[in-house]
Amino acid sequence: MCEQILALYFKSVGTNFFIIPSFLQIKADPANVKVFRESLRKLGDVYVNDAFGTAHRAHSSMMGEGFQQRAAGFLLKKELTYFAKALDNPERPFLAILGGAKVKDKIQLIDNLLDKVSEMIIGGGMSYTFLKELHGMKIGDSLYDEEGGKIVGKLMEKAKKNGVQIHLPCDFVTANKFDEHAEVGQADLSEGIPDGPPGVFEFEKFSCGTKSFMDLIVEVTETGAITIIGGGDTATCAAKYKAEDKVSHVSTGGGASLELLEGMFTVETPSLLLQTYCSFQYCQQCTVS
Repeated sequence: MCEQILALYFKSVGTNFFIIPSFLQIKADPANVKVFRESLRKLGDVYVNDAFGTAHRAHSSMMGEGFQQRAAGFLLKKELTYFAKALDNPERPFLAILGGAKVKDKIQLIDNLLDKVSEMIIGGGMSYTFLKELHGMKIGDSLYDEEGGKIVGKLMEKAKKNGVQIHLPCDFVTANKFDEHAEVGQADLSEGIPDGPPGVFEFEKFSCGTKSFMDLIVEVTETGAITIIGGGDTATCAAKYKAEDKVSHVSTGGGASLELLEGMFTVETPSLLLQTYCSFQYCQQCTVS
């Protein structure tokens, strides 16, 4: 529908538009960056960014420099609108479910969300760092982030101060090797994991926890809850379990959504970011009734 509206508009004003190949492989040394940007400016009169997945990158093709008319595309607007619902003034209760391998990669994310959420579930590889630091749990060969472990105590202190309850795994499916056909065992928090690698949802034997989460997310979406899937691996998981059209929103941005949730942008909220990012004057002129 969006494409039809744009096509009708450009046809009505006698304007041409075209699609150019990806700039991913194009490199320019510092001396030629200005020339490259000017060459982009000559391609058109209006700059529209509809690539949320790369909106956090300061690349020449993403900056829109030199264009008086700049706008957010329909996808970018949709992404920021949904994240605004989660971050600007979220409805309560607000639950964040976090995974990933290393705590140090998610410190800023956890810290920022502790100011916003009611409860937080930490799973995946980084949960073992929390369990070892907080409970002295044996984790075998499961992932342990030594650098991230140093900040676990401070994160828990902030959670307590803000009244945020953090949930960690209490039982586990274990394996004797990192393989889809590995021998499967069970362990709990008290006895720990004697040995073996962490599980992955790509292996059917170890997918129960992840699939259960996805099923519950779909279930609460049906009750009217706003559910947002962010991150490349999580989006892949949603696709694997055919849940993409059963949740409120699946973000197209991995790093972009992470930085937005981390509060890395210079404006305070996604709503302000949407206003700051672009001028909607041209978009309003494009409206076809």
